[in-house]
Amino acid sequence: MIRITRQTDYGIILLAYLAGRPADEVRTARDVATSFHLPLPMVSKIMKTLARGGILSSHRGVKGGYSLARNPETITVGDVIEVLEGPIAMTECASTPGSCETEKLCPVRGNWLRISVAVREALERIPLTEMVAPRSPGLLTLAGPGPGGC
Repeated sequence: MIRITRQTDYGIILLAYLAGRPADEVRTARDVATSFHLPLPMVSKIMKTLARGGILSSHRGVKGGYSLARNPETITVGDVIEVLEGPIAMTECASTPGSCETEKLCPVRGNWLRISVAVREALERIPLTEMVAPRSPGLLTLAGPGPGGC
């Protein structure tokens, strides 16, 4: 099974929360951790990593904390995953060419590359603003929106 880590799941939750707040609002890691009943050390680590990755801005001082560094419509789920997890790829050779000694002879490598690109492109089409408005799990399909725009 392919899964994102808990850290990335929490990161997307935290960013969706910030995306739903006023753009100029600065929140501390403690505020956000308390809001979601998450461990402060993990929230601090996630927010620092997202700031280093250019998704959050860090503000120092008494009224310091974090805010989104960009418009939430321009931050994609793919961006967040890449900052917190690394390159989006189904296999090691799809993200790091030359990492596998059988790469040149592999009969399926080209297809793994195609699949990796498709997954990455799908994640890059989902902006943070869509993560703020939850969808019903039963209405999500790979074919796109269903009746009623869901």
